[in-house]
Amino acid sequence: MLHAVLSAATEGGETHSPVIPESYDIIWSSVCFVIILVFFWKYVLPRVQKLLDERAEAIEGNIAKADEAQRKAEAALEEYTAQLADARTEAGRIRETAREDGKKIVAEAKDTATAEAARVTASAQAQIEAERQTALVSLRSEVGTLAIDLASGVIGESLSDDAKATAVVDRFLADLEASEATAGGKK
Repeated sequence: MLHAVLSAATEGGETHSPVIPESYDIIWSSVCFVIILVFFWKYVLPRVQKLLDERAEAIEGNIAKADEAQRKAEAALEEYTAQLADARTEAGRIRETAREDGKKIVAEAKDTATAEAARVTASAQAQIEAERQTALVSLRSEVGTLAIDLASGVIGESLSDDAKATAVVDRFLADLEASEATAGGKK
């Protein structure tokens, strides 16, 4: 086929190369190219450049905003860390205060319990002493009556004289207390 084209071109008397276009095609193509080039140079290229500049500004603005947001986030993180450290310090101080207060409360409770125990013991001692005195008075009168009856039976005479009877009873009780004191000292 290429052979047929070459032979047809040589028959017409012209030797025309299929690779190189005709001069009128080159001229009209050049005119169209220049028109398109001027159109692109005047209208399209400035708009594209403006669009690229706007996009670059937007990207730079977003980068600046991101940097500012990162600085704010870092500042907030530092503030949070400081607040957390303060809170931990405060919590430690509160725990220490609570421990000290607990120790004080326990000490006060022990002191109160000791004082209450001493009061109860003193009250019990006073009550025991009062009951002992009551028992002694009652015992003296009972022992006195029994001793007089016994002495009356042993002696064979009536000891109806109250002064004599009281003296005998007192002497008997004094001897009894002395023997108890001697027995208590030996233990």
